[in-house]
Amino acid sequence: MSLLSSSRRRSRRRACVGAAAGLAVAAGLALVPVASAQSVDVVIAEVYGGGGNSGATLTTDFVTLGNRGAAEVAVDDWSVQYLTASPGPTSRWQVTSLTGSVEAGGRFLIAQSRGAGGSVELPAPDAVGSIPMSASTGTVALVSDVEPLTCRTVADCAEDERIVDLVGWGSAEVREGTPAPATNNTSSVRRDAELTDTDDNAADFTVGTPAPVNSAGEAPGEAEEPEVPPGPEEPGELRIHDIQGVTRTSPHLGDEVEGVPGVVTAVGSVGSARGFWFQDVDGDGDERTSEGLFVFTGDTTPDVAVGDEILVSGRVDEYRAGGQAGAAQSITQLAAARWTVLSGGNPLPEAELLDADAVPLAQAPSSGGDIEGLELEPAEYALDFYASRESMVVRVVDAPVVGPTDAYSALWVTTKPDQNRSERGGTVYQGYDDANTGRLKIESLIPSDERAFPIADVGDELAGVTEGPLYYSQYGGYLIRATSLGEHVSGGLTREVTRSAESWELAVATYNVENLSPADDQEKFDRLASGVVENLASPDIVALEEIQDDSGPTDDGVVSAAATLDQFAAAIVAAGGPDYEWRQIDPNDKQDGGQPGGNIRVAFLFDPERVSFVDTPGGDADTAVAVTTDEDDRAALSVSPGRIDPADAAWADSRKPLVGQFQFEDRNVFVVANHFASKGGDQALHGRFQPPNRSSEVQRLEQAAAVRGFVDEVARVDPAANVLVVGDLNDFQFSPVLGTLTESDVLINPMNGLPATERYGYVFDGNSQALDHLLVSGNLSTRADYDPVRINAEFADQASDHDPQIVRFRPLSGDAEIDAAEEQEYYGSGGSGGDDDGADGEEPVDQATPPGGAPGTQPPALAGATGLANTGAAGTVWLVVAAVVLLAGGGTALVLTRRRKPGADEQAGE
Repeated sequence: MSLLSSSRRRSRRRACVGAAAGLAVAAGLALVPVASAQSVDVVIAEVYGGGGNSGATLTTDFVTLGNRGAAEVAVDDWSVQYLTASPGPTSRWQVTSLTGSVEAGGRFLIAQSRGAGGSVELPAPDAVGSIPMSASTGTVALVSDVEPLTCRTVADCAEDERIVDLVGWGSAEVREGTPAPATNNTSSVRRDAELTDTDDNAADFTVGTPAPVNSAGEAPGEAEEPEVPPGPEEPGELRIHDIQGVTRTSPHLGDEVEGVPGVVTAVGSVGSARGFWFQDVDGDGDERTSEGLFVFTGDTTPDVAVGDEILVSGRVDEYRAGGQAGAAQSITQLAAARWTVLSGGNPLPEAELLDADAVPLAQAPSSGGDIEGLELEPAEYALDFYASRESMVVRVVDAPVVGPTDAYSALWVTTKPDQNRSERGGTVYQGYDDANTGRLKIESLIPSDERAFPIADVGDELAGVTEGPLYYSQYGGYLIRATSLGEHVSGGLTREVTRSAESWELAVATYNVENLSPADDQEKFDRLASGVVENLASPDIVALEEIQDDSGPTDDGVVSAAATLDQFAAAIVAAGGPDYEWRQIDPNDKQDGGQPGGNIRVAFLFDPERVSFVDTPGGDADTAVAVTTDEDDRAALSVSPGRIDPADAAWADSRKPLVGQFQFEDRNVFVVANHFASKGGDQALHGRFQPPNRSSEVQRLEQAAAVRGFVDEVARVDPAANVLVVGDLNDFQFSPVLGTLTESDVLINPMNGLPATERYGYVFDGNSQALDHLLVSGNLSTRADYDPVRINAEFADQASDHDPQIVRFRPLSGDAEIDAAEEQEYYGSGGSGGDDDGADGEEPVDQATPPGGAPGTQPPALAGATGLANTGAAGTVWLVVAAVVLLAGGGTALVLTRRRKPGADEQAGE
């Protein structure tokens, strides 16, 4: 956008802020205000992020500025900044500083990250940065100083007057008007020759062939077939281990090396990162130096075969997925390579066995930062061990599957079968100091028409030998690119079925349904509904996470989720379940994070035949719920449903907690449904920064404190209140976030009553871990019968990526005598009923022994009644008779009655 006069700027600012506060933001009209900068004429002319990618001609990403005015404009101490398309709470603008000026009618070229491919260089750039921009989507801003922007939303960027111009393309959340179209590796977005600027990116930018121009008016030269020098004829001075070195980065980075000898061990013939691996058959005997190396050939399949003895020349590169500034480890490789095949059919070096004894237990040295420069210690640390075998042929034998096959034809196995093993065959993540170093990703180099990749679940096995070169991916860490796959043997994993609740129990579940909307096929609704009815036994209350609006990911300003929830409720009825009612609050458009346009939120389903919802009007996206009291001086809500302090900065770009007041047999139960901020932005367990920075934890700690403050207020008003904090908390049971919620046992986590290797409901990178939780108030600790119901996370075929969970309990009445008697009646001397999972409708299995009871013991019923909760006239007579008999005999009788509101008899008699 162009800059305006100061008077017009003020008017524009008022209009934009008004739009942000009103209907414009709701409709997605994201106009960025003008900045208080020197020029009215400098704009972003073109953006390209596919440089050096597969199929790209140009080697380098770039941004071009244009001056459509009649005077030269200085850009000293200005900057070009880049933001990812879907920024999260921890996303940061990346900055390239500028110096110089843009001549009238001229261009100014800023080079950014260089890729490994491409054949045409940019013309001499006027400024150089290193930002690895996306090839398809993102936001670029021209800024009138060099300090990083802090805005991550349209509204916040609308307030920053340093922004001179801005373009968002693809699915960018921050943009002017509608984003410009998405690009790919061979296309850019650019303005027309007149640099037309209407402040709508979609109108101002079109997709086309990249055309970088610098301030001298120079464009790239025509792509020419490079003259390929002949391959090496004699071995050079360096061997592979010399190139790999004793750290993670090559001591010969950037050097041209000649005649490196080895034998081809594998060929990558598909995808955008083709090439081959070769290995020195002799080696130097140093455990720190790898004897394997990858040769990158872009999107060209190399003309070599496994078993070829070769000499290779090329440039030593360190490829880091996500860009050089990223947290992923780098892969040492040769680029712009040429080679000579000396002979074929040679034997391959023996694949090194990776077993329980080979890989160390410790993950990495704790340097407090980047470990790439540290000398490798492969006998001490797993990441060092793998780095010292980078690109070498390795193998696993009879490998247990600990992470199911994903959508990208990959799975995870473990080299340490006994490491934190769950009963169902997974590897359970139990603490920050134990990453489960046996986990290893498997991908295949075998063409799918020759050998389909196995569709495996946790507990399955790759029987026999799986081998290939050891590689690294930013998605999952070290992996075997398999040239040989073991036979897939099913472990027979079945989906669990929980027991039905007793009539006197309240059953509350939580389920992340993974971006559910009417845009999904009916099959997804039906499968999720079947899980609620058959596997969860139709709970009385279900807290749902990731309910999208009625138009799903379409960014059209729609925020209602009525159609989504109605369709889900209907599917549950069709599956034989209850006719659930639902409650939720529509969020403000694009303020709660998640998939752009989807407006995900939390919601409640409840069975009106079993539980009632206390509707207290006034709840909306911006109104904070408060704790009040009812006529009995018990806790109540100012609005129900209501949101916990939605204006608190803790909830920026994140789902706000939903509180609902329910009644079960006239007993109040308060349920807080949550979906805390995601872990996006955290450094990976397998990355180069050790220990990894959990940057997203900061926001979740603030969220936990806000929820805990609400719970503390309920407990202050009503110490006997029944409170549950449930949902996808996006953190582990041992994390500081859960510690904040459960401190002093005001809330307790029933999951911690399970064996350590059973505490999970999600599988990520082969780690079975806990992100979803069902916390109950401490006064319910002996009553909570908790059960994680494993129906998704361990399976390749999933309705959602999360497992649901359920807790069953008898709510407290608030009357100490009644509650004590019920504790004895229903729970014996105290404790829960245990974990009563069944499989495929069979007898319950995996039962835990509750304190004070035997496995699977059901609470006894009172003689003459089905329990105090259901005591009617007949039961009352028996209690009175018993009391009279005891008193006549000189004993003491305690007559138990229901706590009731004044006027209950009159109401019952009407």
